[in-house]
Amino acid sequence: MRRTEEIQTPRGPARVDLDLPEGDPASLLVLGHGAGGDVDAPDLVALRDAAVAAGVGVVRVTQPYRVAGRRAPAPAGQLDEAWSAVVGAVRQRHPAGPALVVGGRSSGARVACRTAVALGAAGVVALAFPLHPPGRPERSRADELATGLPTLVVNGDRDPFGVPAPGPGVRVETRPGERHDLRRDPAGTAAVAVAWLRERGWAR
Repeated sequence: MRRTEEIQTPRGPARVDLDLPEGDPASLLVLGHGAGGDVDAPDLVALRDAAVAAGVGVVRVTQPYRVAGRRAPAPAGQLDEAWSAVVGAVRQRHPAGPALVVGGRSSGARVACRTAVALGAAGVVALAFPLHPPGRPERSRADELATGLPTLVVNGDRDPFGVPAPGPGVRVETRPGERHDLRRDPAGTAAVAVAWLRERGWAR
């Protein structure tokens, strides 16, 4: 089942694209997009398709600034606030539902990491996590990955935003030949993520 709807947030309406598998979902995976991108990025679409086929309900969230037609991202606090409102609304509709896994690509992965604990997530899937601005390794964002939750990071080995190091509870899978957009083999990237979900009982 697939449907699209708007959810009101303190920062304006967000859009959600919901895809449900046949039968009861093994988990609910909520994904956010990159700073200037959208939820139709190749890696997000491939992950949606593979996850739904593995019995996962997938919600792709378009932030209010993108719904309003802007490409420049809102400040981090506003992104977190809008995301939290959307995830909260989704959970209200599935109060006794499956485990919640949050994630996304690039900026969306950072938002998911920053809010995961407060939202009661069971785990995090971070695609193309931007460890630092290009050429600025001293401005590391590695602390955002330290959520205490099981976390999967999938980055390309040629990503100019860097590749995080593994840590407690944080698995890092490096995709050869991939850059920040993870466009060379989206299906392969999705397969890595679904295998990790399956290991934890969050996919069939």
